[in-house]
Amino acid sequence: MAAVEFKNIDKIYSGNTQVVKNFNLKIEDGEFIVFLGPSGCGKSTTLRMLAGLEEISAGEIIIGDDVINNIEPKDRNIAMVFQSYALYPHMTVYENIAFTLKLSGLSKQQIRDKIRPITDMLQLTPLLDRKPRALSGGQRQRVAMGRAMVRTPEVFLFDEPLSNLDAKLRNSMRREIKRLHNKLQKTTIYVTHDQVEAMTLADRIVILRDGFIEQVGTPEEIYQTPANEFVAGFIGSPTMNLIQGKIKKSGEGYIELEGQRLPLPVKDITVLEDQNVLVGIRPCDIHLTAELLEYPFTIKVKVQTCELLGSSIHIETKLGEYTLTVETPSSDLIEEGQVIDLYIDKSKIHIFDSKSGDAIVA
Repeated sequence: MAAVEFKNIDKIYSGNTQVVKNFNLKIEDGEFIVFLGPSGCGKSTTLRMLAGLEEISAGEIIIGDDVINNIEPKDRNIAMVFQSYALYPHMTVYENIAFTLKLSGLSKQQIRDKIRPITDMLQLTPLLDRKPRALSGGQRQRVAMGRAMVRTPEVFLFDEPLSNLDAKLRNSMRREIKRLHNKLQKTTIYVTHDQVEAMTLADRIVILRDGFIEQVGTPEEIYQTPANEFVAGFIGSPTMNLIQGKIKKSGEGYIELEGQRLPLPVKDITVLEDQNVLVGIRPCDIHLTAELLEYPFTIKVKVQTCELLGSSIHIETKLGEYTLTVETPSSDLIEEGQVIDLYIDKSKIHIFDSKSGDAIVA
């Protein structure tokens, strides 16, 4: 059993600098959790507290049935893979992977028996006699993973393991990590600032900002129903369009948006009449035709720029004082300077409170 629970965790450094604030999270046995957020949000610090590399200022961390606050890192049965690989340069691949097993007193034959299935799985067996300097970045990362896996830990921790790799290799290693998790079914916590990694790897994503949890949910929940303005703007590329508006009442109600009227996503929202709101619309939910839209409405904009990005075009348009980004197939040809109609399905509108940033209708 390797469920992990954080209870009321704080981390305060000298000078009263608090980087993790009342962190509460229950991670189920075998779950793949991703901590996602901008630099300085507390995600790596939280991971390091779980590993025992940082002291906990307040609260409890529990693995299974055991509170591990005062347990030494080596006794926590956790394996961590770092961004820097942390390989011994003077040792071969085999010696790097075998190092912790050797320290534990296993015989040479026992070590060989434990290492071989791991190196076969990671496609490292032909490289066992090489030293790290003779390996590619992806091969070094697989060695670091092999060294973690050979200990058969209860929990795997990954701290931005792919950030030193080029884009093509990151994609390949991301698939490798997902494949290994599906095979091993070990509880895994993965830290990244890359939303593509988070969306493709995670069972659930934990969005962090300034030491606080902003939202916890599946990738689909995080993307489709962001809890607040920050999550909405952080997840998605291009980022969600966010425009100031005001809720009005006329018939079923509407939002006044830069001189234009947007229908409300739901009818029963009259309590918010005359409230200032932020309207969020993802670029991929804005279309050049109403075809196939269930509840379409129209807004007029002026085209500023068009960027061809292979299969898609990013169109920057002007709506009053705001720039509205549209993502559309590259077959849609638009000229800069045109005034055009854009079509949006009202079910795709997100509304956030202007003051708190919290979602009103998601």
